[in-house]
Amino acid sequence: MANILLGATGSVAAVKVPAVVAGLAAAGHAVKVVATDAATYFFDPAPLREILTLDADEWPGDRYRRGDAVGHIELRKWADLFLIAPLDANTLAKLAVGLCDNALTCVWRAWDLSKPVILAPAMNTLMWEHPFTRKHLRAVGADFGATHVPGHLEGETLVRQINDRAKGLHVVPPISKRLACGDVGVGAMAEVPDVISAVSQVLSATAGSAESDPTVA
Repeated sequence: MANILLGATGSVAAVKVPAVVAGLAAAGHAVKVVATDAATYFFDPAPLREILTLDADEWPGDRYRRGDAVGHIELRKWADLFLIAPLDANTLAKLAVGLCDNALTCVWRAWDLSKPVILAPAMNTLMWEHPFTRKHLRAVGADFGATHVPGHLEGETLVRQINDRAKGLHVVPPISKRLACGDVGVGAMAEVPDVISAVSQVLSATAGSAESDPTVA
């Protein structure tokens, strides 16, 4: 199947990282994980250690020597698709402006834009509805060709516009439920089967585009 790089950020939805890994593996994909330090507050990294990259792996403490592998570049070369699930508000803001201060955002900044990415946001309802979130989603979408998305759009309408216009980017919208903080509203990461389904759909669409493009050998 495909090599899937799963990015995990510091949302409480990171508790689902092991389930996402299992779902991708069950679908026949090879999986590696790159996680922020905050993400590991919500899941035990030990069972995933062989496939997991953390900041301590990217910058292990020993001085870099010429010829040493550069972790985020090796992950980018390996992966066919970059799935960030969950994507918290903090990391979304970093993606929107190009900050790369951890292993995950370094992968994003060095990503080969000919390969697809999927984002599955997860955050508190008021964070999801905040104007900054809409601004950051539009900025990320614009990097993938989704320009001129009306500024007044929000929620699923905004996500649909980005998905319709972007090339190589797919956003899986959050869902409404009782959140871990006790609030009820939109912001929870999409259910794991829906995230896995989005991966399959994007890979199929990417393969179809490659087959129809006469410039692809």
